[in-house]
Amino acid sequence: MKKINLGLLGFGTIGSGVLRVLRKKAALLENKLGLRISLKRVCEVNPVLVKKLRSKKVDVCNNADRILEDPQIDIVIELIGGIHPAKEYILKALRNKKHVVTANKALLAEEGEDIFKTAKENGVDVYFEASVGGGIPIIRSLREGLIANKIESIYGIINGTSNYILTRMSESGCDFKSALKEAQKRGYAEKNPHFDISGIDCAHKIAILARICFNQAVKFKDIYIEGINDIELSDLNYAQEFGFCIKLLAIAKKAKDGLQIRVHPCLVPKGHVLANVRSVYNAVFIKADLIGKALLQGEGAGQLPTASAVVGDVISISQKIGLESQMDFLKIKGSNLSKKILSMDQLNTRYYFRFTALDKPEVLSKISRILGKFKISIYSVIQKGRRQSQAVPIVMMTHEAREKDICKALAQINKLSFIKKKTVAIRVEGI
Repeated sequence: MKKINLGLLGFGTIGSGVLRVLRKKAALLENKLGLRISLKRVCEVNPVLVKKLRSKKVDVCNNADRILEDPQIDIVIELIGGIHPAKEYILKALRNKKHVVTANKALLAEEGEDIFKTAKENGVDVYFEASVGGGIPIIRSLREGLIANKIESIYGIINGTSNYILTRMSESGCDFKSALKEAQKRGYAEKNPHFDISGIDCAHKIAILARICFNQAVKFKDIYIEGINDIELSDLNYAQEFGFCIKLLAIAKKAKDGLQIRVHPCLVPKGHVLANVRSVYNAVFIKADLIGKALLQGEGAGQLPTASAVVGDVISISQKIGLESQMDFLKIKGSNLSKKILSMDQLNTRYYFRFTALDKPEVLSKISRILGKFKISIYSVIQKGRRQSQAVPIVMMTHEAREKDICKALAQINKLSFIKKKTVAIRVEGI
């Protein structure tokens, strides 16, 4: 029976999950594949983890070269995270004709071109299912199952932390800080949750998906990113009254003059399937020419879902090793920037506004006048309660308007003396 040797860089939560899956499922995998997959060596520098590995009778080292330069190792699994030295390790593995499996979304989104080019030059593969959606097989679906489709758009709820926070706020009536604290207590949010709640994590993931969907090299700096930091419980309640819920969406879609790639909170119609994706669950909603509409949903994080994706990639590469073939699904044909990434200024959609204004005569008329000046038409208004000369919320939904005009109008409105807080603006996605 052919043996495939693995080298693992990093033995944190996911790495330990990979070892657990490989050992627990060894017999099953051998029977199904006719291959023996063996974890030959792990590189780890944390003394506690080194001791744990030795107790499990695993060959452990603290020098990555013992894996990267070992001619017997066929596949390198990179799970150390970050940009450096992960990038250097992966490049060295590829140049040494080793296939690579990684869950490193930040590295692929920001430095992926070098990695994919090096893989192509050396006739080896880079697989990265675990970088987006944890256990959801979204990359494999796009790469294989949907390969004959022209993708029109992709909408993702692809950060479990943010989705959990918005779900708890909506269902329990707690504020943002309380929901975040609960997420951290349950292990759904990091001690420093900046990447999750700011939208950066989603942006890394949508950059990867856009590359596959649209044969497009995406510069990370071209992605518009906005997080959920400014969302208040009142926004969720008002959205409900208008027939919407609020979700942090990562969006990549074709437009008339190029591609829209953006991450920001959106009002989603309550009847849409994405509106019902709760808690830490992730989902990716796809529109394509052959399948129409499709939804992939599941746990987007956690030790075993992510380890499952890593092992799935290992198996895919293992099956190909004997065939000496290379999947070239990452090749960018033609110009590396064949489609323009559109700026947010060009976006046309409906908007939700929450103004915080003193309860005085003519406030609404002055706001409306500025909106009208920029050709922004009001669809409906909610103003509850009266507190004379005190700040009260004024909530509006607009008809479709241009982002550039919205920004100009809000800049003027926020300067008015009776506006007491920066206006909250949330885009509407009809999907």
